[in-house]
Amino acid sequence: MANGQISPQRAVTKPQSWWLTSEPRPSLMLQLPKPSPSAKPCASVEEAYEICRQVTAQYAKTFYLGTLLMPPAKRRAIWAIYLWCRRTDELVDGPQAATTTPETLDHWERRLEAIFAGHPQDDADVALVDTLETFPLDIQPFRDMIAGQRMDLYRSRYQTFEELDLYCYRVAGTVGLMSSAVLGVDTGNGQAPWQPDAVYIPQEEAIALGVANQLTNILRDVGEDVERGRIYLPLEDLERFDYSEQDLLDGVNDDRWRRLMKFEIERARAYFEDAERGIRALNRDARWPVWTALMLYKGILNVIEANNYNVFDRRAYVPTPKKLLYLPVAWLRAQVL
Repeated sequence: MANGQISPQRAVTKPQSWWLTSEPRPSLMLQLPKPSPSAKPCASVEEAYEICRQVTAQYAKTFYLGTLLMPPAKRRAIWAIYLWCRRTDELVDGPQAATTTPETLDHWERRLEAIFAGHPQDDADVALVDTLETFPLDIQPFRDMIAGQRMDLYRSRYQTFEELDLYCYRVAGTVGLMSSAVLGVDTGNGQAPWQPDAVYIPQEEAIALGVANQLTNILRDVGEDVERGRIYLPLEDLERFDYSEQDLLDGVNDDRWRRLMKFEIERARAYFEDAERGIRALNRDARWPVWTALMLYKGILNVIEANNYNVFDRRAYVPTPKKLLYLPVAWLRAQVL
């Protein structure tokens, strides 16, 4: 990665407790079920999508608002993808993470292969199987996300940004690729008169949006991650600003910390800017929700600044009235940019 750009030679090889607060279906808890060829999901397709909707609405409020602007089929597919990603993340960050081993993730990957083969093992799988029948999703980004969870099993520090960049691609850039397959591209825009059938696929921009979101998560959740013994900020960046690991563990918010955070926020914003260039290539019915989601998430960085970079005991979030103000601006950008 150089100058905020994602290298096309990238090695293509987060969401916390996801279950519902109302009576959850026992089969949806994150213990991996024993393989049972004869087991049949108890949920209908409609029930499965409703489970996905409820989880997305409860645990990803900003993201969920953006999905409501999508056509029904696309929003349901995005909910199904979100729930699979959340369950995957929960394997290493959820209440039962202490029992997760590399073998657990091996099992989860085999289960992923079964889903792509059309064989759901529980209610939540039903929605994703239906999504795969409707949209041209590739299995590789899903595999790459599991590889990102493997990194969390044995790493709690990142020495360089290049190392963190790979992690961000795996756990979040992959979500951009998954989502873009659902959102679709505008096939009516040829790149040049002599190439009327050429269609630009904004894959790098989709990855950039996922990475930007993950970097924003990292900056917002510094305090929570420290409590779990994890530091995602590159250690080389801490050293650059003469800010130690112990300072971070102690929650020191001084001039060094503020300069470090300004640096990291500008890096995240550069990724958002990279992502913006790809939105015009999307189908028209996807541009407004993507602009909305991008602006809402980018707004978290503004809140961090307004909070004087205190992410140790204050959680940065965009208030609902401000979220609503973003909607007409995002709509306008979707029309003219």
